[in-house]
Amino acid sequence: MTDLSRLSINQETIKQWSLPELAEGCVEEGIDKVGLWRAPVQEYGVERTARLLKDAGLTVTSLCRGGFFTALDPAERARALDDNRAAIDEAAALSTDTLVLVSGGLPAGSRDLHGARERIAEALAELGPYAQERGVRLAIEPLHPMFASDRCVVSTLSQALDIAERFPAEQVGVVVDTYHIWWDDQVAAQIARAGAGGRIHSFQLADWITPLPAGVLVGRGQLGDGSIDFRAFREMVGATGFTGPIEVEIFNEDLWARDGAEVLAEVAARYAEHAC
Repeated sequence: MTDLSRLSINQETIKQWSLPELAEGCVEEGIDKVGLWRAPVQEYGVERTARLLKDAGLTVTSLCRGGFFTALDPAERARALDDNRAAIDEAAALSTDTLVLVSGGLPAGSRDLHGARERIAEALAELGPYAQERGVRLAIEPLHPMFASDRCVVSTLSQALDIAERFPAEQVGVVVDTYHIWWDDQVAAQIARAGAGGRIHSFQLADWITPLPAGVLVGRGQLGDGSIDFRAFREMVGATGFTGPIEVEIFNEDLWARDGAEVLAEVAARYAEHAC
């Protein structure tokens, strides 16, 4: 029997499914963990989602996303903080302890990467205690450098940890997402650093495939279709003592066009083949 006890299916991997379909499909496949996104949860209803998943026996491993902290305009920054407080409240309502943060890109006309990263830290100083009071950890996700200008100025685990380590680990940690960091020759040392500090709050898998599509956001590959050594990543993360869920998060239009049950079964099989 394949051990799927740590496998979590991120909602976006099977975006074509509604929340009830996701819950039913995971139960049928023997998977008891899911990662969620705010927009579809809000559409279905936060409390309604919480009841649905609880009744199905499913655990929510993460909620995505908070963040976008880098604006220069004070009013825009205040709105971002309010939205992140709402995201923290939603995470608590869903009984997940992890809110994933996509920190934000450069404001229009700016070239100041350092200043943008400092504004992320300023926001976390306000949000960290609020999250901790509600049992939620904030997880900074470094994104591949191709997203630095418009989506996330935090591009490496080292940069993410430099910010996270200003705060208690129970408030702020990092996401280890293979898709975004597989290329970094410092990744082993930085995973060890994150683990030693108790800051690995989420571990996510998706493959890197080329050529990238025109919309690079949906260029993540099914496990085993690309360049990433998932077993090596699992061993590096496991060596730190991390025993938490392993979440498969794939944005791919070809997967979304297929039958959801077929995709879910394939994800489980690829996880067993490449990550166990």
